[in-house]
Amino acid sequence: MAHIGILKAMDSAGLRVDYLTGTSMGSIIGSLYAIGYSGDSIAHLASNINWDILLTNQSSLRSIVMEEKSEYTRYAIELPWYNHKFHLPSGVLEAEELWLKFSEVLFPVYATKDFSKFSIPFKCIGTNIATGQAVVLEKGEIITAVRASMAIPSVFTAVDVDGQKLVDGGVVRNFPVRDVIDMGADYTIGIDVSSGLLAADKISNALQVLMQITFFKEAEDSKKEIPLCNLYIPMPLEDYSAGSFGRAKQIMDSGIIQGRKLYPRFKELADSLNAIYGSPPPPRKPLPNVDSVFISSCVVKGLKHTTQSFFLNSMNFHTGHYYTPMQLSAKIRKTFGTRYYDRIVYLLEPQPDGSAQIVFEAKENPLNTAKLGINYNSFSGISLIVNMTGRNFVVPNSRSLVTVDIGENFRARAEHLEYMGKRKDFAGILGVQYETFKITTYESGNKYEQDGLYKSSYVKAEAKFQHSSDRNFTVGIGLRYENIGYNPVVPSLVDVSGHLGSLTGSFYVVRNTLDRTVYPSRGWKMDAVADLVFAQTGDLQLLQMGKVVLDTDTTNLIKKQYQRISYNAEGYIPISSRLVLSSWFNAGINFSYSTLFLNSWAVGGLTQQFRNQVTFAGLPENSVFSGSVSTAGVGMRQLLFPNGFALAKANVGYFNFYDQSNAWVKGSWLSGYSLGFGYNSILGPLELSAMYADQTKALRIYVNIGFTF
Repeated sequence: MAHIGILKAMDSAGLRVDYLTGTSMGSIIGSLYAIGYSGDSIAHLASNINWDILLTNQSSLRSIVMEEKSEYTRYAIELPWYNHKFHLPSGVLEAEELWLKFSEVLFPVYATKDFSKFSIPFKCIGTNIATGQAVVLEKGEIITAVRASMAIPSVFTAVDVDGQKLVDGGVVRNFPVRDVIDMGADYTIGIDVSSGLLAADKISNALQVLMQITFFKEAEDSKKEIPLCNLYIPMPLEDYSAGSFGRAKQIMDSGIIQGRKLYPRFKELADSLNAIYGSPPPPRKPLPNVDSVFISSCVVKGLKHTTQSFFLNSMNFHTGHYYTPMQLSAKIRKTFGTRYYDRIVYLLEPQPDGSAQIVFEAKENPLNTAKLGINYNSFSGISLIVNMTGRNFVVPNSRSLVTVDIGENFRARAEHLEYMGKRKDFAGILGVQYETFKITTYESGNKYEQDGLYKSSYVKAEAKFQHSSDRNFTVGIGLRYENIGYNPVVPSLVDVSGHLGSLTGSFYVVRNTLDRTVYPSRGWKMDAVADLVFAQTGDLQLLQMGKVVLDTDTTNLIKKQYQRISYNAEGYIPISSRLVLSSWFNAGINFSYSTLFLNSWAVGGLTQQFRNQVTFAGLPENSVFSGSVSTAGVGMRQLLFPNGFALAKANVGYFNFYDQSNAWVKGSWLSGYSLGFGYNSILGPLELSAMYADQTKALRIYVNIGFTF
């Protein structure tokens, strides 16, 4: 990023560059400058990039199909299974979004396959991982060349180029001065942002040891390259590393400061050249004015488990149309959002009639993947979450998964999903779930103090059929059977013991435009459900001080049929690059209902974890059971440092406002607050919060690490 400031200073001084080489990040900045971008325009591009998305394997949540959103990025480790064993990738990051960004910014030269034909002749350097030799990239696809040149070993996956598997050229030649001399340069300017090998006292972990060893050869090569420069510019970047993209602005500012210091030198050099050759050189060729291309034909490569019709229909792509690079990226994200693909890139091959053939190169995800996550929550305790996901296991265009939560509370879930329709916008879903929980109850009449302890069991089997008109909206119907059991462990004043089964028909609507699963910065999420509980059966007893006082044979504990509705919405608005405001509203009402609290809404907790829960900052889980409840709140998230946030929430609640006789009545109010710290880690969100409710007058600590089941 610091290169940019030097290029801006060269532009200001009128210094014309005739040849250009670069390695790694230097190949990215260098290729942009070589095809015609100015230093200012490169700075503008860099300032408006979402580095958090670009340098991960993620895409925006908005591009993920609705059926996959709940599973997306939920696990810390994902291991593909094929050829009868688990495999590790050649690097952690495939970086789909990085490929797409390169395709967008380098689009103006899609038809130029010889890099010497750019506005400035250009070469970049990769490393053949099989031989350890430097590979000079000067022809072919510039997007592929740049992606190969910056593929830091073990961080980014290697790239196949002409039968060679290439990684970062910096492994052997991070400072390619000899190459620019070979191109014909008489006077060379070298901009060096590398800090060289670390001192012994700076090596403190295994990754640093690995990176130190990886770049031994490069360090020796740089000793030979630096003396070849007529003007060597080392950048003072000791406080930054190759991963400091969260501090991009500070790094670019450092480059600008250095550029200002070097401006007199650049101006003197430009004036000297003008004096020698008699006049200023003509302006270099501008960035080609190409904003769209007519696609006349299409080829899809790399498909094994999916069909070309599935691939193209999922992105709604058709030949015989003009496309901008942004439109192509949007369509690719649609297909990538099906989760069948690990990488999708495209090449544009010019045709004699001025159109282009598009060649999609798809790398499919393995059909079977094992996933692991760790969760700790103040309510549910610590657990290991294990998931196995298989695609096309039963029939084509399907996904089957089994998830098990092994911990203080055992939970398991299995689901089969099948896509239907030409565009796969219809889906049928079958699922079963089992879980056990120990649930603390609270006595609402005395500051919501702990009253008793239940052990609950829950079984659910369901079938759903839904239609997604786009990636963010789904409407569906479902039928489910639920059986819930309660067994008092620590008796309270009034208890229920036994089990209750119910058959329920549902109609639901879901809208989700959030940009991320974790700490979204914009968009909103809404789900509304209307249920008709057809029939309930079971064996329930009402206990008082541990003694049976009523059962299903003597009282109407079980109602044969009732209706219920629920609505949940949350939204996020970015106020600045560091501050995000949020708001939410939740409501649930049971109509014609009298089954005590077994189907009531349970209020409390900061993390959604179980059936009928309504989260509420300030109260622990299950503080309030009610047949009718609504809550609303506002929140603030302030970025303190990369991935670290200050979190604040305030909410109010109103419950027991609709009674069993189907009448609106005067209810009770709740109000609560939380203040905490959050960190987006490789394990998922890490949150530590202090909660307070006006009704309890108690301060409580709430901890969550990772994703819940």
